[in-house]
Amino acid sequence: MESDHDTRMAKNEAVFRDVNERIEAGALPADTDKLLAFCCECARLGCNQLVEVTVATYELVRANPQRFLLAVGHELDGVEKIVSHGANYIVVEKIGGAGQVAQALDPREG
Repeated sequence: MESDHDTRMAKNEAVFRDVNERIEAGALPADTDKLLAFCCECARLGCNQLVEVTVATYELVRANPQRFLLAVGHELDGVEKIVSHGANYIVVEKIGGAGQVAQALDPREG
Protein backbone atom coordinates (compact mmCIF):
# COMPACT_ATOMS: atom_id res chain seq x y z
CA MET A 1 0.00 0.00 0.00
CA GLU A 2 1.27 3.46 -0.90
CA SER A 3 1.92 5.91 1.92
CA ASP A 4 0.39 9.36 2.31
CA HIS A 5 3.96 10.64 1.97
CA ASP A 6 4.29 9.13 -1.55
CA THR A 7 0.95 10.60 -2.56
CA ARG A 8 1.91 14.02 -1.20
CA MET A 9 5.19 13.90 -3.13
CA ALA A 10 3.37 13.06 -6.35
CA LYS A 11 1.05 16.02 -5.80
CA ASN A 12 4.02 18.35 -5.20
CA GLU A 13 5.66 17.16 -8.41
CA ALA A 14 2.43 17.76 -10.32
CA VAL A 15 2.61 21.43 -9.28
CA PHE A 16 6.00 21.79 -10.99
CA ARG A 17 4.62 20.02 -14.03
CA ASP A 18 1.85 22.65 -14.19
CA VAL A 19 4.47 25.43 -14.08
CA ASN A 20 6.38 23.76 -16.91
CA GLU A 21 3.20 23.52 -18.96
CA ARG A 22 2.97 27.31 -18.75
CA ILE A 23 6.64 27.71 -19.70
CA GLU A 24 6.08 25.52 -22.73
CA ALA A 25 2.92 27.42 -23.67
CA GLY A 26 4.97 30.62 -23.87
CA ALA A 27 7.36 29.14 -26.44
CA LEU A 28 6.90 30.04 -30.06
CA PRO A 29 5.92 27.18 -32.40
CA ALA A 30 9.23 27.66 -34.25
CA ASP A 31 11.17 27.12 -31.00
CA THR A 32 10.72 23.34 -30.76
CA ASP A 33 14.49 22.78 -31.13
CA LYS A 34 15.55 25.71 -28.94
CA LEU A 35 16.65 25.00 -25.35
CA LEU A 36 14.26 26.26 -22.69
CA ALA A 37 14.75 26.25 -18.93
CA PHE A 38 12.13 24.07 -17.24
CA CYS A 39 11.70 23.59 -13.49
CA CYS A 40 12.96 20.32 -12.04
CA GLU A 41 9.80 18.34 -11.31
CA CYS A 42 11.24 16.46 -8.33
CA ALA A 43 9.75 16.08 -4.85
CA ARG A 44 12.62 17.79 -3.01
CA LEU A 45 11.42 20.62 -0.84
CA GLY A 46 12.97 23.88 -1.93
CA CYS A 47 14.36 22.54 -5.20
CA ASN A 48 14.69 25.42 -7.61
CA GLN A 49 16.99 23.78 -10.11
CA LEU A 50 16.34 24.44 -13.77
CA VAL A 51 16.72 21.80 -16.47
CA GLU A 52 17.37 22.91 -20.03
CA VAL A 53 15.74 20.79 -22.73
CA THR A 54 14.03 21.48 -26.02
CA VAL A 55 10.28 21.75 -26.29
CA ALA A 56 10.41 18.60 -28.41
CA THR A 57 12.15 16.72 -25.58
CA TYR A 58 9.66 18.04 -23.04
CA GLU A 59 6.81 16.85 -25.26
CA LEU A 60 8.31 13.34 -25.24
CA VAL A 61 8.27 13.42 -21.42
CA ARG A 62 4.71 14.73 -21.30
CA ALA A 63 3.44 12.07 -23.71
CA ASN A 64 3.08 9.86 -20.62
CA PRO A 65 1.29 11.52 -17.65
CA GLN A 66 3.28 9.39 -15.20
CA ARG A 67 6.63 10.80 -16.39
CA PHE A 68 8.50 13.77 -15.00
CA LEU A 69 11.58 15.80 -15.97
CA LEU A 70 14.20 15.94 -13.21
CA ALA A 71 17.70 17.19 -12.60
CA VAL A 72 20.27 14.40 -12.46
CA GLY A 73 20.30 12.76 -9.02
CA HIS A 74 16.87 13.97 -7.94
CA GLU A 75 15.08 10.63 -8.43
CA LEU A 76 13.46 8.73 -5.54
CA ASP A 77 13.95 4.97 -5.39
CA GLY A 78 10.80 2.97 -4.77
CA VAL A 79 8.48 5.73 -6.02
CA GLU A 80 9.82 6.22 -9.51
CA LYS A 81 12.15 4.62 -12.01
CA ILE A 82 14.49 6.27 -14.49
CA VAL A 83 13.28 5.66 -18.04
CA SER A 84 15.63 7.93 -20.01
CA HIS A 85 18.29 10.57 -19.55
CA GLY A 86 20.28 13.28 -21.25
CA ALA A 87 23.45 15.12 -20.37
CA ASN A 88 21.80 17.32 -17.74
CA TYR A 89 18.46 15.66 -17.02
CA ILE A 90 16.66 12.41 -16.29
CA VAL A 91 13.11 11.32 -17.02
CA VAL A 92 11.39 9.26 -14.35
CA GLU A 93 8.14 7.36 -14.36
CA LYS A 94 6.05 7.17 -11.20
CA ILE A 95 5.15 3.67 -10.07
CA GLY A 96 2.31 2.32 -7.96
CA GLY A 97 -0.01 4.77 -6.24
CA ALA A 98 2.26 7.71 -7.06
CA GLY A 99 1.77 6.92 -10.74
CA GLN A 100 -1.99 6.88 -10.31
CA VAL A 101 -1.90 10.26 -8.54
CA ALA A 102 0.36 11.71 -11.26
CA GLN A 103 -2.03 10.53 -13.96
CA ALA A 104 -5.08 11.88 -12.12
CA LEU A 105 -3.44 15.30 -11.73
CA ASP A 106 -2.24 15.54 -15.34
CA PRO A 107 -3.35 18.94 -16.69
CA ARG A 108 -3.63 17.45 -20.19
CA GLU A 109 -6.10 14.78 -19.09
CA GLY A 110 -9.80 15.41 -18.74
